[in-house]
Amino acid sequence: MMISTSQRREKTLKMLKQEGSVQVSDLAQQFNVSMVTIRNDLAFFEEQGLATRAYGGAYFNSPDLKERAITDKSRQHNELKDKIARIAASLIDENDAIILDSGTTTFHIAEQLSDRQNLTVLTTGFNVANALADAEGVDLIIAGGQLRRKSLSMGGPVAESALNSFHFNKLFLGVDGFHLTRGITTHREEEARLNRSMCEAAEEIIVVTDSSKFGKLSLHKILETGKINRLVTDSRIPDSYLEGLKAQGVDVLIAE
Repeated sequence: MMISTSQRREKTLKMLKQEGSVQVSDLAQQFNVSMVTIRNDLAFFEEQGLATRAYGGAYFNSPDLKERAITDKSRQHNELKDKIARIAASLIDENDAIILDSGTTTFHIAEQLSDRQNLTVLTTGFNVANALADAEGVDLIIAGGQLRRKSLSMGGPVAESALNSFHFNKLFLGVDGFHLTRGITTHREEEARLNRSMCEAAEEIIVVTDSSKFGKLSLHKILETGKINRLVTDSRIPDSYLEGLKAQGVDVLIAE
């Protein structure tokens, strides 16, 4: 039995609030309507300021799910990020070749590496590169591409292509959302593609995030949680996440 437009939109909005984002194809199948109909529904929510459409779906306009400028992010959870960064830096060995994703937590990691020797670091983040600019023992590689001013990072096909030319021991990856069953996510499709290229170029995938990201979903999936090797986070990680990740074979390191 077909439901009315208002009923469908009410259910869709509820899903947006609960899940953080929705996919057009999933909604079309669930409600047995065309994808054009679902796109019109999402356009309606966007006009109301309730959602922002992106390729293949939309995400709910809450402060937790909208992408914030890096200058805003840098003021959040600094003490926790510093503790996480110290643990993450302890995982880096001499002669390692690593990727430091753009972001504020990886910036804190970069600050821990200024005195290291015989280390190769590739990054897409200007803030990370700036933190390592005077580190004489670090061979610093800045991936080219298109500048994203909001995050002060490089992205796009040029950056993705550059990663195909290298092999790295470890990737340190920050995320916008970390969901136990839905995976690690980010706000932009091109950033998700770049992050997946980073994952393919590295032997070991290490996610670094404070506990505020758990249970959060952004629109674009990077990877299933079971495919990461390690997670470095703080002691506020929910017990359900701690147990679930260990069951998936993910090594969880807690910064006290």
